[in-house]
Amino acid sequence: MQYTHLGRTGLVVSRLCLGTASLGPHASEAESHEILNVALDAGINFIDTADIYGWWEVRQPGLSEEIIGRWLTQDRSRRNRTVLASKVYFPMGDAVNDRGLSALHIRQACEDSLRRLQTDRIDLYQLHHVDRGLPQPWEYEQGITRPYGALYRPPHRRHETPWEEIWQALEVLVRQGKVLYVGSSNFAAWNIVQACERAEARRTLGLVSDQSVYNLANRAIELEILPACREYGLGQLPYSPLGAGLLSGAMKRAEAGRRTPPYESLEPGVRAQVDAHDALCRELGVEPATLSLAWLLQNPVVTAPIIGPRRAGQVSSSLRALETRLDAAAMARLDEIWPGPGGQAPDAYAW
Repeated sequence: MQYTHLGRTGLVVSRLCLGTASLGPHASEAESHEILNVALDAGINFIDTADIYGWWEVRQPGLSEEIIGRWLTQDRSRRNRTVLASKVYFPMGDAVNDRGLSALHIRQACEDSLRRLQTDRIDLYQLHHVDRGLPQPWEYEQGITRPYGALYRPPHRRHETPWEEIWQALEVLVRQGKVLYVGSSNFAAWNIVQACERAEARRTLGLVSDQSVYNLANRAIELEILPACREYGLGQLPYSPLGAGLLSGAMKRAEAGRRTPPYESLEPGVRAQVDAHDALCRELGVEPATLSLAWLLQNPVVTAPIIGPRRAGQVSSSLRALETRLDAAAMARLDEIWPGPGGQAPDAYAW
């Protein structure tokens, strides 16, 4: 296993992070524990979860945390061998304060996560989304104000909870030893800058990491997110590193019941990209998933891509990316197949 520091901190984490959204919904508890065991035995010490995991598929928010908590109690030595990350933001109940980034919800959500995880601390507590405020009146009329009604794409709203309140709540948890580091997820670059500057004004450490969608097929964060992470010393933890199967070869072997759409459903231009990607993999003698992860790992701002295995065997296949180095020619070929935005802003679009 390879290790690195999480952003500008002294915390050492594995170059691959084990994502756990599938634990429970797509893997039984026994299968989930096997995945965790294989990952830990392989040297993956970084485990990422969230309080909401379990909701999308089986309507059991907190399920993934509970499974991890029971795994940790089977062998108490596992806790000190892992860096445990979780998240707060999404609704966990029907009450109006059971969501968001208010001090009240942050405190209660942290206590609930600690209970489900059966631990005394969360090593990296991440704001799962920038707070976008209360629902609009029309949302009440349309009946989508239930906790998960507008979960994926709520309408744009102004930032609701002030950063002074957010940081004060998190600082209390840090002083209590219940949280060690704070990270962000799904933030815009200006949200990261704002959070970091407000933290600096309070003389606190601030954000140390960010999670964003980042893969060969979705390179939008190269415009501003990655430069912001580099400037403020945040480690980037890309999620969906295989583009929901697009970059793993799964499209051509899609199984019934999988979220991955079949290859035939792709637009012709995307199919051509997938075919070119697969052809490059054959030329280099690597699997598509290995190539896609290796590309991410060569970015100096990336701390650890978040892998989301549903079977223990998928953990082992991800490890091969750590041993794969791509030369300049291979990187150039990937840029041709999956062109990015052209660099960071404003150079990508201005003279």
